[in-house]
Amino acid sequence: MALSRGLRCCQRVFSWIPVLIITAVVLWSYYAYVFELCLFTITNTLEKVAYLLLFHVCFVMFSWTYWKSIFTPPASPCKKFQLSYSDKQRYEMEDRPDAQKQILVEIAKKLPIFTRAQSGAIRFCDRCQVLKPDRCHHCSVCEMCVLKMDHHCPWVNNCVGFSNYKFFLLFLAYSMMYCIFIAATVFQYFLKFWEVTFCHSLFSGFYLMFLFGYHCWLVAKNRSTLEAFSAPVFANGPDKNGFNVGTRRNLEQVFGENRRLWFIPVFTSQGNGHYFALKNRSSESQNPLLANEDMWEESDDGSEEGSLGEFI
Repeated sequence: MALSRGLRCCQRVFSWIPVLIITAVVLWSYYAYVFELCLFTITNTLEKVAYLLLFHVCFVMFSWTYWKSIFTPPASPCKKFQLSYSDKQRYEMEDRPDAQKQILVEIAKKLPIFTRAQSGAIRFCDRCQVLKPDRCHHCSVCEMCVLKMDHHCPWVNNCVGFSNYKFFLLFLAYSMMYCIFIAATVFQYFLKFWEVTFCHSLFSGFYLMFLFGYHCWLVAKNRSTLEAFSAPVFANGPDKNGFNVGTRRNLEQVFGENRRLWFIPVFTSQGNGHYFALKNRSSESQNPLLANEDMWEESDDGSEEGSLGEFI
């Protein structure tokens, strides 16, 4: 027991190494650009001021989005998706797998769950003891279920999901701008003594451009990285475009409706991560899991205690 606890502690310590590497590289690039290039190399005052101003804008936005990507906790399913004490007792006392599946189906009828496991069963996490909301997956690194999980990124030492996906996208965008800006402004001094800075910025910029472009495509299609490799399964079978509701609405789900806030790392994503609109609303009404959707939308006494609004 003590050994496993020690291994987990070591794992947590080593997981910060990629973050420290990026931090060290960025701090080195800051020193090289600000001091060695702008202050000691460039002689034109106007050029020096312009470079310093634009560089610090890119640097601040990069640092802000990187910080938010690292330190924004992944969102996990709320209590309504956890088994109640009685349901948990009933589930654990049942030995027959088919009977256990039926218990989960009965519980899921009260929740806005549309997707299934590959076997067709209700997606249930034995480790977290929760019914998984649509697009939710268990992260073995974070040891928790993460809403709209995209992937676990070692470079931010965090799960990228519903709570921080916008921050991660902006981090990629501003990282790319940071690298390309340095490469473009250092180019004329490249032949003198800035070969390392130029090459590092250029290659990093191209890599980030590819990665950012890929995630832009995912957002436009309303897919996570996990869903791009394995299509979500619905009552009628797998559908890679099941959550695709049109490019504009897909973008608004991640960035919100206020376009003035799209490029600022403040949380503006729509909803709560437990429920997502489907491409075809008719498939929702055909889903046997939602046969009693009214139980979710409104409780028997007419209150909104069980509604989606409670999460928002």
